[in-house]
Amino acid sequence: MPFSVKHRPLRLWRTLLPWLVGALPMVCGLLIMHWQAGRELQNRSEASAQRVGGQIERILDSASRAASELLPLAGHPCVEEKLALRDQVTRRAFVRSTNLEYRGELYCNSLFGPYSEPVNVDNYVQGKLWLMDGNSVTPGHPLLVYRVSEGERGAITTVDGDHLIGALYLLGTDNQLILQVGQNWIDRSGQVHKGLAPTSEVAASEYVSTRYPFSIHSGYTQGKVGEQMRSEYPALFGLLVMLGAMAAVTCYWQLRRASSPRVELQRAIEANEFIPYFQPVVRHGDYRWAGVEVLMRWQHPREGLVRPDLFIPYAEHSGQIVPMTRQLMARTVEVLAPHAARMADGFHIGINITADHCQDLALLDDCHAFLAAFPKGRVRLTLELTERKLISPSEVTHALFAGLHDLGVMIAVDDFGTGQSSLAYLRQFQVDYLKIDQSFVSMIGGDALSLHILDSIIELSSKLGLGIVAEGVETEAQRDYLARHNVDFQQGYLFARPMSAEAFIQALEAQGLASTTDNQVLTQGG
Repeated sequence: MPFSVKHRPLRLWRTLLPWLVGALPMVCGLLIMHWQAGRELQNRSEASAQRVGGQIERILDSASRAASELLPLAGHPCVEEKLALRDQVTRRAFVRSTNLEYRGELYCNSLFGPYSEPVNVDNYVQGKLWLMDGNSVTPGHPLLVYRVSEGERGAITTVDGDHLIGALYLLGTDNQLILQVGQNWIDRSGQVHKGLAPTSEVAASEYVSTRYPFSIHSGYTQGKVGEQMRSEYPALFGLLVMLGAMAAVTCYWQLRRASSPRVELQRAIEANEFIPYFQPVVRHGDYRWAGVEVLMRWQHPREGLVRPDLFIPYAEHSGQIVPMTRQLMARTVEVLAPHAARMADGFHIGINITADHCQDLALLDDCHAFLAAFPKGRVRLTLELTERKLISPSEVTHALFAGLHDLGVMIAVDDFGTGQSSLAYLRQFQVDYLKIDQSFVSMIGGDALSLHILDSIIELSSKLGLGIVAEGVETEAQRDYLARHNVDFQQGYLFARPMSAEAFIQALEAQGLASTTDNQVLTQGG
């Protein structure tokens, strides 16, 4: 923004904000995607555990039916019942072998016939199920053993570990599935391990059978959520990137728009931030105050008092100078009208206008309202035409200037001699004053060419019957030179700097007291 230097934290914030806004939908979207992917994996994990658990239950149902049918044969001679054991193995798809138990001894086997091996009931969870790491026939090959007993009799069936591994592979290999029986567990590797099964890092779930003493543990390894997001949501991820980019661009555009000079000036107008500063104008002879020039200042909420050269040129360029001037005139009335009694009749109040003010007759209404706020004849409103934009003569401008003069408003050409339109204004409009630019005044006692121009302006104003005001008077030498050439009014730091409303009112009171004292001295001296 050309008006002032922004604070570094604010600039940093404006730089970072579009990135943050752009990242927000992406981050929120990724969080939602992460949650959704985790939820899907959790559902899949639970479903996998249930389906595998159901398959293991069907396998055990086959083993259970075989054992239940063989149980009445326990205690009979093995020679008589060997064919019945083999018949169960033949008819049951998942049963690998069958056995008869009597009085704690396994005495008959479908593979070997008569057999002798003690039965340790403690190996069986709830006396029913044992996950063992092979036997004498197939050492290291897992077996799931089902046992049913009644008194001294018992029947035992075995399920080959390959059926268990097949069940664990039932739903693919991207998840972790473990069969836990008591203190033993087996995964897809086919090895039986001791202890509790490890818990999966992602989407851990468990299916506990209500019919048999086993459980299925399911889940995924670390990083599965990210893999799920990449594989399942590539289009959604692309959409998030596009939305983030659109949000960032929109935010950047809005910030640029919100921080643009035009928008900032409009905000300041609505906030009534343009305030008057006053620089006195002194008259020839006694150098007492004859009036003031009202200067516009911007009381910015963050930057403080902003110089006019940092915002007025843009305000004129954008056309916002008109409402700003209207606001300035209203604030001037608020400040000066209550103290009108301290001003001498004909107190000059100068306000700058540009070509934009001359496009319609609204300025006439503003001036009428301004003068109506003071006692009649107390102030003389002077409109100072600046030359940054050329006023094109038209019926409207001629009607405007005629109406202004009927109101008693005077017209001055500001910074006379520095622009290209000054002489044209003298021909086209009824001008009352010329204001000599400070660049010519500063050359008094110095540059001879500028001094000649200054003398020519003074001579021109005299011949045209125009009043003249010299700006930028800073030294006594300049003051005295202008006084010798009968310049009507002077203005500059030698007499007073631009001051706030409060300071001006105090100084105006001091001027009134000084004037009263001088009159008393003259009366007593007479």
